[in-house]
Amino acid sequence: MMKVLGLVPARGGSKGVPGKNIKLLAGAPLIGYTAYAAIHAGLLVKTILSTDDPAIAEVGRSLGLEVPFLRPAELAADTTPTLPVIQHALRFLESLGEHYDAVCLLQATAPFRPMGFIDNAIRKFSEEGTDSLMSVLPVPHEYNPHWTFEPGTDGRLRIATGEEKIIKRRQDLPKCYYRSGSLYLTRTEVIMNQNSVYGKSVSFVESDPAYHCNIDTLQDWAIAEQKVEHLKFQ
Repeated sequence: MMKVLGLVPARGGSKGVPGKNIKLLAGAPLIGYTAYAAIHAGLLVKTILSTDDPAIAEVGRSLGLEVPFLRPAELAADTTPTLPVIQHALRFLESLGEHYDAVCLLQATAPFRPMGFIDNAIRKFSEEGTDSLMSVLPVPHEYNPHWTFEPGTDGRLRIATGEEKIIKRRQDLPKCYYRSGSLYLTRTEVIMNQNSVYGKSVSFVESDPAYHCNIDTLQDWAIAEQKVEHLKFQ
């Protein structure tokens, strides 16, 4: 089985929901839900927290996450991409003599995962041998790319997929997915040598819609508060 590192990125300075990473959701800090899922995943060698904020680091340690460094400020801006954050963590661990086959990125802002979800994803990733794997959810048929349109330079609409004829029946639409944000798995060599989180081949695992929630706004937070009461994590 692959040697997989769990990585939870959680910077300070959130604007949509101030202090959201350690804000209490149903009595637990937001990062606590991701920490719990990671710690109970048997196929993660260990899980570290990458943060620039000492307060988040302290909460992370109390939840059982390792915090081997504080992330540099230049990697904690609103516009910082995910890739350099992962690369920074890998380089730091490599300087300590730690090497991993792959990284499992677990975003605290997608807090809810059923028990076994991470391990099932790692197994599938290992079996399929792709550069990366991500969690997905089906696109509702009304938003399927075969039923969406782009305006042309002539002001007329064209099918976004480039086809000339519209697929008439919903049942004939090919299945399409969008990223759920719950989990990304990527081989270390792809991250470091190809400078990519996806690489050239991507496999997928479907998320459970009942657990799906991405928290960017106060409205998202309210939805999470409603959902958490009905979910099972054990």
